[in-house]
Amino acid sequence: MLSPQTLSIEDRRLTAAWAADCAERVLPIFEAEAPTDDRPRDGIARARAFARGELEAAGEIRRRFVAGRAAQAVHSPAARAAARSAGQAAGVAHMGAHALGAAAYAAKAVASATHGRSSAEEIDWQLAQMSEPVRQALARLPQLGEDSSGPLGAGLLASGQLGANIRAIQAAIRRTPDSR
Repeated sequence: MLSPQTLSIEDRRLTAAWAADCAERVLPIFEAEAPTDDRPRDGIARARAFARGELEAAGEIRRRFVAGRAAQAVHSPAARAAARSAGQAAGVAHMGAHALGAAAYAAKAVASATHGRSSAEEIDWQLAQMSEPVRQALARLPQLGEDSSGPLGAGLLASGQLGANIRAIQAAIRRTPDSR
C-alpha cells in the first residue's frame, strides 16, 4: 500500500510545478554562492518536466537526491536551504509531500538570507501562487507528524523552522478558499 504522502501521479504532476516555482524563487540565493553548480537549477527543470508529463516517476526517483546534494557545496544557511528546496522539488515525482518540503526550505532560505523578507512573507507569496487544484492536492496530505511513512513524519521536516513553515502552509490550505 502506498503512503498517503505519495499522492496520485496526477496530483504529483500538479504539485511539482508549484514546488518548482517555490524553489526557483530562491535559486539566486544558492547561485550567488555557487554560480557554476547547476544541480539545483537542473532539479527544478526536471520537476517542471515531470509536471508537464515529459519525465516518468521511476526515472526521477533515482535522481531525486542530486539537486539537494548541492547543499554540501555551499556554506551559508540560506544557500543550503535553497539547494534543499530544489532537491525537495525534484523529489515530488517520488512523493507529493516533498512539495511542502520545497516550500518550507524556500521560506527558510528567505528567512536566513538578508533580503528583508520573512518566512511568513514568503509563505504568503507561495500561497498566492497556488492554484485551486494544487491546494486541493496538498490538502489530501496528512498533517505534519501524523503519518511516519514519508517526509511529513517525525523527521527533519517536522521540527524547527521547517516544521513551523509546513504547519503554516497546511493550516492555510485546509481553510476554505473564501476564508483566506
